[in-house]
Amino acid sequence: MAGIPWLQGDPAFPPPERALQHPNGLLAAGGALDPEWLLCAYRQGIFPWFNEGEPILWWSPDPRLILIPSELRVHRSLRKTLRNGGFEVRFDTDFEAVMAGCAGPRAQASGTWITPHMRQAYLRMHAQGHAHSVEVLRDGVLVGGLYGIAIGRAFFGESMFSRTSNASKVALVHLVAHLVAHDFGVIDCQMTTPHLLSLGAREVPRALFQAILAELTPHGPAPGRWSMPPQAWKPLDLLSQEPD
Repeated sequence: MAGIPWLQGDPAFPPPERALQHPNGLLAAGGALDPEWLLCAYRQGIFPWFNEGEPILWWSPDPRLILIPSELRVHRSLRKTLRNGGFEVRFDTDFEAVMAGCAGPRAQASGTWITPHMRQAYLRMHAQGHAHSVEVLRDGVLVGGLYGIAIGRAFFGESMFSRTSNASKVALVHLVAHLVAHDFGVIDCQMTTPHLLSLGAREVPRALFQAILAELTPHGPAPGRWSMPPQAWKPLDLLSQEPD
C-alpha cells in the first residue's frame, strides 16, 4: 500500500486528485465501512472496492463512467422484452437477496469483492434508507436485479446480476425511469464496460464528475424505502426512445 495514506479516526479522505494513476484511482486504505464513512466517500466520488483478506481500499478513477438518466438507450429488442417478457419488477423488497445474487459466481471471474463485510455494510445502509435494490422476478422467482446508493439527486450503482436473459437490463430500465420521475441527474457507473457504454453511459473527467456531485448531492429526496408506483405505470412512458 505504499504511496497511499492509511485512514483512521473520523471519516476524512485525501482529495481525489491525489489518487494513483496505476492502478487507476486507488486513493487510500483503512477507515471503516460505517454509514458515516460511506456517505462521506460517495459525496466526493469515492467508493470502496477490495477483496477478501485485503484492507479496505478506496477508489476514485479518472475518467469516470456515468449515465445521465435521460440518455439511456433502450434498444428495440429490450423494449419488446419490457412489454412481453413476463417479468415482475419491485423496489426495495429483498435487498439482501439482490446482494447475494450480485455476489454469486460469474463467468470468467473467480471470487467476489462483495465480501460478507461489504454485505453487512450495505445492509446497514439499506436499513437507513440510503441503499436501494431493484428486483426482477419471473413466476415469483428472483432472476435479476441491481443495487446502489442514493444521495440527493445522484445514484451510485454498485452491482447488478442476471440469471436469465435481459433481467439486469430490465432492472436498469426501471431504475432509470424511477430516477427520471424523481429528477435525479446522474448514475455513477464507476468502471467502464462495453455493456454500459452500449446502454448510453459515457466517460467524463473526474473533476467534472465531482462538480456534478457537488450540485446534485446536497438536495433531493430524503432517505427512505422506495416503492413501485401504481400498476398502470410503464417505465418506457418516462423515457425518450430513439429509433434503432
